[in-house]
Amino acid sequence: MVRIRHTDENPHEASEINVTPFIDVMLVLLVIFMVTAPLTTVNVPVDLPSSAEKPTPRPDDPVFLTVKADHGLALGEDDISMDGLAGALDGATKGNKDERIFLRADKTVDYGTLMGVMDKLRAAGYLKVALVTLPELVRGMLDAGFEDFSQIALTTDDRSASDTLRMGATDYNVRRAMEAGLPPEIAIQCVTINPARHMRLTPWVGSLAPGRFADVVLLSDVAALDIAEVWADGQCVAQNGRYIAPVPAIAWPAWASQTINITRELVAEDFAIPADPGRQTMQAAVLRPFHWADDFLVETLPVQDGQVQRDTSQCITKFAVVDRYSGQGRVGRMFWRGCGPSTPDTAVGCSVAHDQHNIWVVGSSDAAMAQVVNQIRRQQGGWALVRDNTVLATVRYEVGGLMTARPAEALDADMQELYAQARTIEWMHEPTYSKNWPEGFPERLCFATLTCSPWRWVLVAPNPSVPEGFVNVQTGQTHPIVW
Repeated sequence: MVRIRHTDENPHEASEINVTPFIDVMLVLLVIFMVTAPLTTVNVPVDLPSSAEKPTPRPDDPVFLTVKADHGLALGEDDISMDGLAGALDGATKGNKDERIFLRADKTVDYGTLMGVMDKLRAAGYLKVALVTLPELVRGMLDAGFEDFSQIALTTDDRSASDTLRMGATDYNVRRAMEAGLPPEIAIQCVTINPARHMRLTPWVGSLAPGRFADVVLLSDVAALDIAEVWADGQCVAQNGRYIAPVPAIAWPAWASQTINITRELVAEDFAIPADPGRQTMQAAVLRPFHWADDFLVETLPVQDGQVQRDTSQCITKFAVVDRYSGQGRVGRMFWRGCGPSTPDTAVGCSVAHDQHNIWVVGSSDAAMAQVVNQIRRQQGGWALVRDNTVLATVRYEVGGLMTARPAEALDADMQELYAQARTIEWMHEPTYSKNWPEGFPERLCFATLTCSPWRWVLVAPNPSVPEGFVNVQTGQTHPIVW
């Protein structure tokens, strides 16, 4: 789209086509934007945040728990107190602790308050908690007769290149909203003019109009949101789902491409956990992925050759976080449950470890764990999978250890090879507090190292204040990993 520049005396057409990438602008806007309309399958007024997760199948008579704007609680349509939550839930579920609780909260409710309610749910024995999702929101609002979507936007975050190629990006969210019954023109509005208006950016973006910046998306089928062409910077850059414009070559500086600062080769001994002299067993602090409980688990583990050992019979393996910034290669290691390979002499690791992005590695032998970290160090970031002293698959993230400058198709090909090799491995699994913890290849361990609420006890790279790396991030308390 041509941008017309105006002055007081001499309006004229610009000599170049001046546009801003639509998708980049929208993603930045949408990541932080929250939905502002109620889902009224129960008649409690509440503004809900958006989600792009797949909907959880609902029972015929779902149990809804609402956190209202004043931080009060409602079970269904009945107000309840925090102290009375457990009893009210037991009455609604007839004491069935396995029933899923659908939790929703007003957008003004702070994260700490929401996590406090989740704590109460866990304390009451209700571990299956589902947050209301995008299709459910849309269907609920339409069923309730909601008509004004001008303050609604759709968001996406942390979607991989493989998933984006398979499903789409913002367009995927638009399709899901339309599948739930939202008219196409309203769904498209939710990813264009609405977020621009919310962020007060309509003088520059959000519409095809004189003086605005925009990329142009041409649809061959509006109802299906089939994208025929995308125009950016005055040229056609995509046709029928394929990017066709030249890819600019970027000479990434060393500070962006050499970020794995480990100055030595790691060895198996770096991952060993010594036992006290003369002991046949040791007590060990144990975590699970997404372990959101107040306390860690305590298990008795065998000792062999002076070292505390894994115990696959209890689904317990070893997990480590390796400092990749200081040059010292400090290793925090402990025992984790319900994740990692049970196949002998196998390990997997990655330099994507939200949010500190040190290297995490999980493995059935210390030597395999060291080999994984050394391989990630050599390739300056990404994934590595090792078995029997052989590197089975790697994925390179050469930019910051977090991203690649290669085309999405090339990255996806590497990931598919990693997935294929991972299918030859036996993986341990146990349910945990997050419903989004599937069986098989533990890709979501990239998110299991977060150090914010609702996490309590976590493993971080060791430092002077946390010598073993095991710390409660809400209290600052530390604890030995074995005793």
